Amino acid sequence: MHALVMLHDKFFDLIERMGNWLLPLGARFVFAATLLLYYWNSGLTKLGDGFFGLFSPSIGAYSQIFPKQLEAVGYDVSQFGLFQWAVVMAGTYAEFILPLLIVIGLFTRLASLGMIGFVVVQSLTDVYGHGATDTKTLGAWFDRFADGVILDQRLFWVFVLALLVVKGAGALSVDALLRNRRAQPAMA
Repeated sequence: MHALVMLHDKFFDLIERMGNWLLPLGARFVFAATLLLYYWNSGLTKLGDGFFGLFSPSIGAYSQIFPKQLEAVGYDVSQFGLFQWAVVMAGTYAEFILPLLIVIGLFTRLASLGMIGFVVVQSLTDVYGHGATDTKTLGAWFDRFADGVILDQRLFWVFVLALLVVKGAGALSVDALLRNRRAQPAMA
């Protein structure tokens, strides 16, 4: 029995060591495979036309982020101020920059924290701004259905991102390259 326990311990110690290397890489892969293009496409819908669209968001951007306020001003974006413009632009840029940082593994912990905040704000906007309160869209935890867009799916998103906050980007990342470079003694 002792030999069996030792074999078990050795095997799962190896799995644990491999997991420390593979889990962050796997989490970044899952994020890239499922959410990278989702967020980039969402960001593209918020950009205005032409080059200057990078600085002038579309009306769709305002309708996604400030739906009730936009309706209240009769869909006249000129009624919005600097605050709304800054929030829309920050959200738009975040949809491009944070996912890219996560995928390449640069400032991964901070980018993942930022994405967790983004998912929370996105979910609250969906519920309170867009009124996504029907059971099918909202979902519910601890029920027998796992297909709710907001509570069920986004919980998985946040879990993957939280793993990256805790573990970092892993060995195959720009973070690791920078860390290894910093650890090398300076050559004189």
